[in-house]
Amino acid sequence: MSQKILVIGPAWVGDMVMAQTLFKLLKQKHPQAVIDVLAPAWSLPLLERMPEVSLGIPMPLGHGQLKVRERCKLGKSLRHRQYDQAIILPNSFKSALVPFFANIPKRTGWRGEMRWVVLNDLRHLDKKRYPLMIERFMALALAAGEKLPEKYPLPELYSSAETQDAVLAKHQIQRSDTPVLVLCPGAEFGPAKRWPETHFAEVANAKLKEGWAVWILGSPKDSEVAEMIMQQTQNQCVNLTGRTSLVEAVDLLALATVVVTNDSGLMHIAAAVKKPLIAVYGATSTLFTPPLDDNSRVLQLKLECQPCFQRECPLKHHRCMRELLPAQVLQTMSEFS
Repeated sequence: MSQKILVIGPAWVGDMVMAQTLFKLLKQKHPQAVIDVLAPAWSLPLLERMPEVSLGIPMPLGHGQLKVRERCKLGKSLRHRQYDQAIILPNSFKSALVPFFANIPKRTGWRGEMRWVVLNDLRHLDKKRYPLMIERFMALALAAGEKLPEKYPLPELYSSAETQDAVLAKHQIQRSDTPVLVLCPGAEFGPAKRWPETHFAEVANAKLKEGWAVWILGSPKDSEVAEMIMQQTQNQCVNLTGRTSLVEAVDLLALATVVVTNDSGLMHIAAAVKKPLIAVYGATSTLFTPPLDDNSRVLQLKLECQPCFQRECPLKHHRCMRELLPAQVLQTMSEFS
């Protein structure tokens, strides 16, 4: 009899991509397992690109909303699916309420925020033992204290020629043999994680002169920075910022020759489609959420003030990004075979 598992997914793009490590490990341990994921509606098309996931269930409540009555109603609506276990990835109390109200017999998650009330397989997180986010996710697939696998099952999002052709046709882009540089200049976390738009533009201009195509990807929130890059490249780039769905971004990134990105959700998607990737880090650290692919290269300075993990530079100089120069990115790009 196959095991039925409900995973309560994270609320951020990069975290959802990294959660695939958990789904893969669950499938390795229980090949016949049915894995459903309760997650924000925007993430469901992304989950469809993960073959380990049987069903994505939309979470109707927004990030930060408690609404106990609504969570109770949702939990009761899931009782008929008769899950054997729930694995709760977010660390909040409210994220564990739906599995509790769904009467799922085993509810697994990390200790915190009065969760002993709603979880019955409560784990104590040793951050030194599990420094990476993916390690903290994967550990919940195992018995308490069980060792992680020697080789981690890394994220790998599915993209096909058919879906790629469809998104190219939609955005009126011709498929050709021209190398494609994709820039991802946004970062949802805040401006401290953003490499200056002048630096992105300098890299773009260098590759445009070599005959490359340059595409800019991002959410509507990144439109302003993308427009500044367009102005500094004489509008020679293809600006797709705010025009694509998340799953379309998967297919566009799968067509890239090289991706240059901040530490962002799109960085994790680019790594998961196995493209040569250069990630610039400033306020954050690779010791928690690095890009998860051998084709990835991380560039960061070693200033005394970094990583600060702040949304805005507390010292107001943003040196960690300003002093990481375009020449370093271009040199690293030339090293890809």
